[in-house]
Amino acid sequence: MLSVNDLIVLYQKLRALRGVSLEVAEGDLVALIGSNGSGKTTLLNSISGLIPAGAGRIMWQGTPILGMSPDNICREGIIQVPEGRKLFAQMTVEENLEMGAYLPAARAEADQSRQMAFDIFPRLAERRRQTAGSLSGGEQQMVAVARAIMAKPKLLMLDEPSLGLSPLFAAEIFQTIKELNNRDITVLLISQEVLQTLTISNYAYVMENGEIILNGPAKELLDDPRIKESYLGL
Repeated sequence: MLSVNDLIVLYQKLRALRGVSLEVAEGDLVALIGSNGSGKTTLLNSISGLIPAGAGRIMWQGTPILGMSPDNICREGIIQVPEGRKLFAQMTVEENLEMGAYLPAARAEADQSRQMAFDIFPRLAERRRQTAGSLSGGEQQMVAVARAIMAKPKLLMLDEPSLGLSPLFAAEIFQTIKELNNRDITVLLISQEVLQTLTISNYAYVMENGEIILNGPAKELLDDPRIKESYLGL
């Protein structure tokens, strides 16, 4: 479905990504873990067309998308939930969701998508007329994910969705990500919550210093001594 091959991204003369390769098959929930500054967000932004690549290839359903504009990449069904949520704070929950259905194809199915979002997040249905800025951090993250649902994603890319949340809200977000995957939405997930991330994922990649240093089935990586020592403190 998504194939990244030997991707290089430069910040001035610094290589932020050093020949990164990654595969996401249709229906999978793939994790990308690594320390701060390892290049995870840069990779997602490159896939979304927000950051130009210096070299390499990004293929989406057999078609090259490297160099394609972000809006056209969204039209292809690649939807990113950015770190920090980036909501319209003065707009209501429902208005934020409507912004997710901006593209014509998504707008045509907005009613069904909204109902799906409210089924997954019943709390948002109760708060649909509240401004997004008045919600708790966990509720705002729900809005960010629900807004992405409105865009009818074929590939949903989530960047640190549990960052800054209480353990209760974080667990709820991870459960929701798994539910979305069970509803046939392919997911690429960045998170520093390594245990929870690997527990819900099918496959995982580990990134350090702009390179993929390890990959494999998520359950196998959970048992890998390097992961236990570096990320789980065991």
